[in-house]
Amino acid sequence: MTRHIEHQIAQLKDSILRFGTIVEESISRSNIALFKQDIALAQRVIANDAEIDRLEVELEEECLKVLALYQPVAADLRFVVAALKINNDLERIGDLASNIAKTVSQLTTTGPFKLPEEISSMAEQAEEMVKNSLDAVVKADPDLARRVREEDDEVDAGRQAVRKLVIQQIQKNPEKVESLLQINSVSKHLERIADMATNIAEDVIYMVEGEIVRHRRRDDMK
Repeated sequence: MTRHIEHQIAQLKDSILRFGTIVEESISRSNIALFKQDIALAQRVIANDAEIDRLEVELEEECLKVLALYQPVAADLRFVVAALKINNDLERIGDLASNIAKTVSQLTTTGPFKLPEEISSMAEQAEEMVKNSLDAVVKADPDLARRVREEDDEVDAGRQAVRKLVIQQIQKNPEKVESLLQINSVSKHLERIADMATNIAEDVIYMVEGEIVRHRRRDDMK
C-alpha cells in the first residue's frame, strides 16, 4: 500500500505541475496581449479557458480517487487536501487571465490605449508570484511560500495606486470613463491573481508543516 500511495502522490504532483504550467502560460499570454494590444492573442487566451476548466475537473477527480481508494494519512493526506485547494485556485487564475484578455478588445475599440506604469509592475509581480508559488509546491518549500505571501502587499499597493489614478482621470476626462474603468478592472484582476498565488503559498505551508496560516498577519510569521 505504501508504494501505491507514493506512486499516486507522485502522479498528483505531476498533474499539478502540468496544470500549473498551462495556467502560467495563460497569464503570460494575457499580459503580453494587454501590453502589445494583441487582440488575436487575447482571443487565444479566452479560447483556452475551456481547456483549463477541463483540467481542473480531471485533477479534482484524481484527488478524490486517491482519497477514496488509498485513505492517505498524515503528510500524504495534507498533500491531497492542499492539491484540491491549489487546483481550485489555478482554475480561478485561469479565469482571471481570461478576464484580462477580454479587456483587450474592449480597450482597443477607441484606438491605441496607454496603461499606467503601475499595471506593468503589477502584471510582472503577479506572474512571478504564481511561478514561485508553484515552484514552492514542487519543491515543498515553505520558505519560498512565505516569500510569495509577503509579496502580496506590493501588488495590493499597486492596485490602490491604480484605483486612485483612475478616479482622478475620470474626474479630468469623463469622456474616457469606459476605458478607465476597464483599466481599473485589469488592476483588480491582477490583484486577485496575486491573491490566488498567496492562497497556493499558504497551502504549501500547510502541506509541509501542517500549519494553517490563512487570516494570520504576515508579521506574526517572521
